[in-house]
Amino acid sequence: MSQNGQTGHNGTTADPGAGAEQQLRRTLGFRDLVVYGLLFIAPMAPVGVFGTLDAKSHGAVALVYLVATVAMGFTAFSYAQMVRVVPQAGSVFAYARAGLGNGAGFIAGWMAMLDYVLIPAVAYLFSGIAMEALVPEVSRWVWTAIAVVVTTLLNLWGVRTAARVGFLVLAMEIVVLVVFVITAIVVLAQDGAERDWLSPLSGDGTQGAFALSAVVGAVSVAVLSYLGFDAIATFAEEVTGGSAKVARALLFCLALAGVLFVAQTYLVALLEPVSSAQLAAEPERQGSAFYDAVDASVGTWLHDLVAVSKAIGAAFAALAGQAAAGRLLFAMGRDRRLPGALSRTDSGVPRVALLVSAVITMAAAVWAARRDDGLDHLVSVVDVGALTAFTLLHASVVGWFVVRRGGGGAVRWVRHLLVPVLGAAITVAVIVEASGTAQVVGAIWLAVGLAVLAAQWRGRRDAERAGG
Repeated sequence: MSQNGQTGHNGTTADPGAGAEQQLRRTLGFRDLVVYGLLFIAPMAPVGVFGTLDAKSHGAVALVYLVATVAMGFTAFSYAQMVRVVPQAGSVFAYARAGLGNGAGFIAGWMAMLDYVLIPAVAYLFSGIAMEALVPEVSRWVWTAIAVVVTTLLNLWGVRTAARVGFLVLAMEIVVLVVFVITAIVVLAQDGAERDWLSPLSGDGTQGAFALSAVVGAVSVAVLSYLGFDAIATFAEEVTGGSAKVARALLFCLALAGVLFVAQTYLVALLEPVSSAQLAAEPERQGSAFYDAVDASVGTWLHDLVAVSKAIGAAFAALAGQAAAGRLLFAMGRDRRLPGALSRTDSGVPRVALLVSAVITMAAAVWAARRDDGLDHLVSVVDVGALTAFTLLHASVVGWFVVRRGGGGAVRWVRHLLVPVLGAAITVAVIVEASGTAQVVGAIWLAVGLAVLAAQWRGRRDAERAGG
């Protein structure tokens, strides 16, 4: 048993006295983990932000995703380090608790809640918007609510069932992506490219010479496409074959997502008839830039196919996010950092935590769907919570392996110090580049978390005095 009641390599639960009502069932394999990770990320995640990134990077959008993949690789590597020694459902909550102490663990979990609860709300809203475009007679908030109900029922049914259905949806998304890639290659071979063949990696030249600062600025937005791959770690207590499988799935999922993102943005940039300078001058065109490029170069049929895929895929990205949020609430409830009722399970499924997560997500998603500026409000805050949690994750690696020497052997300075320090520097830099609204909301949420933590400490201290 590790320090602070954490798990060791055997994967037992954090509380040695936890009963069957606090146990999760081990039913997931490597494929299931990758399915959840890719569902949460979404293979065609760049579709919605392509125009913004193209304008910001001066046309070097494929390079942006290449750099972003490497940058997020540091975070994936730190996750892989910690999941091997703390294979718990709480993910970053459990890791920070082990490496930095109980207080830091609570704050890490508290900040991650912004990500895990609101990202599904954003995905549900994307699904509602796409369905309203296809069936305008029905309001987007109705479609959004329907998506929440359907995916919640699948999650309540069990993680294995949700993974099976998710695999079918992911397969559909991959097929659509393959159709797009093949069609784009055929069009490029027949008609040639609208831009220079190297422009997706070097810029299209319409906003001046290549600017590294422009690429770095765009990376701060592109990393949001990867948020969700870390959800794999929340299933550490439900995987068969040990935590090493979770670590492999984390790294594999991020690498595969990076390849998919770079490939599709490279191709669509070559098809894009509008320059990056025009997109920068007309920001209202950025949101539909991917669809417009496909429509102009290939045809409406592929435009509609991609739109339908995004509608269904977004709902199931939310399914994976809701499942991860439920595991985080379960773990924090089991540790009595949140109400203990959240740690109850039914046939190995944390249904109470899932329902609480679903109610919060439903409220946020439907509220946003009924407002014209709802999407902007949601998107502006989801990144700060995740990136703050990632920063504490990197600190946990240093705390566990270097300070506490929890690894039980010699410190490996590259993986236990250099990599997490560089990873933390990257996440802090991205937080600094975030919008002012996101920073304010993140600071308020952090202040509330600190107040809750202080109240818990006072309550425990008073209980100890009364008992003494």
